Amino acid sequence: MKKQLTRLVLVSLSIFAFACNQSDPAPKGDYVRGVFVINEGNFSQNNGAISFFSREMTNAADDLFKTVNGADFQGGAQGYTVIGDEGFILVDNDKGSDRLEIVNSNTFEKIATIVSPEIENPREIVGSSNKAYISCWGTNADYSYQTGYIAVVDVSTNKVIKKINIGAGPENLVYHNGKLLVGTYSFGGGNTLTIINTATDEIEKTVTLNGVPSPIGVDANGKLWVAASNQAVRMNAETYAVEAVLPIGSDGSKSAENFVFSSDRKNIFFVLSYYNSAGLKAGETYKFDVGATQINLATPLIKRAFTGLAVDPLQSLIYAGVTPNYGQAGYAVRYRTDGSVVDSIKVGVAPTGFFFK
Repeated sequence: MKKQLTRLVLVSLSIFAFACNQSDPAPKGDYVRGVFVINEGNFSQNNGAISFFSREMTNAADDLFKTVNGADFQGGAQGYTVIGDEGFILVDNDKGSDRLEIVNSNTFEKIATIVSPEIENPREIVGSSNKAYISCWGTNADYSYQTGYIAVVDVSTNKVIKKINIGAGPENLVYHNGKLLVGTYSFGGGNTLTIINTATDEIEKTVTLNGVPSPIGVDANGKLWVAASNQAVRMNAETYAVEAVLPIGSDGSKSAENFVFSSDRKNIFFVLSYYNSAGLKAGETYKFDVGATQINLATPLIKRAFTGLAVDPLQSLIYAGVTPNYGQAGYAVRYRTDGSVVDSIKVGVAPTGFFFK
């Protein structure tokens, strides 16, 4: 009797394990885990690309889209994110052929394309569980940056279901607790942070700041941080009341940009940069504690400026994009959080962003 019960238990466990394996199969593909590099490329040459490497490697696979699909997407890569099993690539083309390329995130096989005029001059993309939000400058034919909108994409149908009008060049996006926070582009001249309720996809509130707003995100203490020109602004994440304003130096020729949290969200890294006589970015990279009352620029974390900055949530390493010039390949340089270098990996032209999977 004991043997029969043992057999029954073992059979039941085997069936349960088989059922679990059948219902939750591991994803298949060459790009299931690793680092995706968004290479913006040279705008006039439309040679943007997405590179990829695993965290253990020091060599990158370049231009995944072309490798898998046989042709590149002929534009600059502005952004990339993953929602479910789909990857979303923002493509900005200098001839006006802007679009959103949708791929299988594990294999990079093309699934669908959304083209202009649905997607025009795309800038940044974030996702919720069932929708993607894309900041777009619109046609912007006269460079007034007043034709912008947020394109809302239903990821179940891969179609734009709504455009939310936002002037002054909508740029950086942060999704938090059912709200989409929208910043603006500096040349657009706007100083309004827009809060969109993603349940209704309607503008819920706008907050005027003393500078051009660029949302950074919510820190370990539940506080919202927004960059506003050369200031870091701490706000209440529910009421959006300003709690503190931290100036970032007094040199108007330098711009604070590429703000990103450490993996524990207790520190913020950023680049303070300017353009040198060769037209290339120069400057330094700094960090400050989210509990700080002022930002010290006396000692840079890294004596170098970057075209992109991100922190890997798994390994806590800083990933920095280096663009020697806009006619050759760039590099992804990995740093420890104390500013010491780990290694560098050759990628595409003008690396400006990273996505970790």
